[in-house]
Amino acid sequence: MSQAAETDLVERLLDGEHRALARVITKIESRAPGYRDIVSELYGHTGGASVVGITGSPGAGKSTLVDKLAKFYRDRGETVGVIAVDPSSPFTGGAVLGDRIRMASNIGDMDVFFRSMSARGQLGGLSTATADAVKALDAFGKDRIIIETVGAGQNEVDIVKTADTVVVLVQPGSGDDVQMLKAGILEIGDLFVVNKADMSGASRTVAELKEMIHLRDDPRTNLDMGHHGAEAMSHHGMDESEATNGTASDEAGGDDVDGNADGHGDAASESWMPEVVETIATTGEGIDTFVETLDEHYAYLQRTGELDEKAKQRAAEEVRQLLQGDVGALLEAELESQGGIDSFAESIAARETDPYAVTEEILAPLRECLGDDGD
Repeated sequence: MSQAAETDLVERLLDGEHRALARVITKIESRAPGYRDIVSELYGHTGGASVVGITGSPGAGKSTLVDKLAKFYRDRGETVGVIAVDPSSPFTGGAVLGDRIRMASNIGDMDVFFRSMSARGQLGGLSTATADAVKALDAFGKDRIIIETVGAGQNEVDIVKTADTVVVLVQPGSGDDVQMLKAGILEIGDLFVVNKADMSGASRTVAELKEMIHLRDDPRTNLDMGHHGAEAMSHHGMDESEATNGTASDEAGGDDVDGNADGHGDAASESWMPEVVETIATTGEGIDTFVETLDEHYAYLQRTGELDEKAKQRAAEEVRQLLQGDVGALLEAELESQGGIDSFAESIAARETDPYAVTEEILAPLRECLGDDGD
């Protein structure tokens, strides 16, 4: 695509043409030639949307919850963009029939843009592609952008970090889902949703989550999130009801968690205690409370300056990822120009050289360009 064609595509997207938006996201996902120039042109038009990332174990009802969330926003007169990310399947992609079923409440609504994105063998670059697709939706003028991931592993965690607010969805059950959260996803959640709250075991799941959140955010627990939650609570001088509410009175005199007697705190010292919300996505029950809590968290981010801080952190991470990818590609090309990895591997296996020497040989041109002597 020529420079003029790329500029025209960007202008059409900025003018609100959905077909241009779809084409841009396709170029972003496939990493087609010219996509970087397009994202660069769009960058100055971003910053107006709030972004929610929703993750959780399969079967928890994420797609239904996203559908109802999008409808709630539309009923408020806001426009919505949804990116559903499937890091495991090479078959997901484009607006297929499955997408329309997933967004059943919003079929025919042009102000809800839904797009599936898949890894297609490129897990490492998927979080960057997702971030670029969010920029396209943001520049297009979407008020709300929702990122939904299919699973709840490390790749999904990386992807939802693109969001301002991270929501972790949990299904009531034997407690396995809650235990799974200890593997790392608990730390990134700003809000936890127990969906299918009409199922048996929902109240227990809510209580377990609230206890784990308290243990996570209480420095005196040293992040001990093992099976001794009740024992830990007794050491802190709390009863179970205090832990279930996710807060505890300060022993020194009842100050709030920010150390302010008036209970309001100030922006510099205010902190966010993740909340647990119950929903029944199939009926829409609890969606209003869910949205209210999302709005509260976004207001908190704005009030405390954390929204800007998150934007800086994301920008730094994007630059690192792009540099790592580009430098890696350059080094691969240099490797091929010197005979390829197989020839080096044969020499190493024959003890004619070693991996460190080979690495230095490949890096030599780059070090020379950067003025790095390698020490």
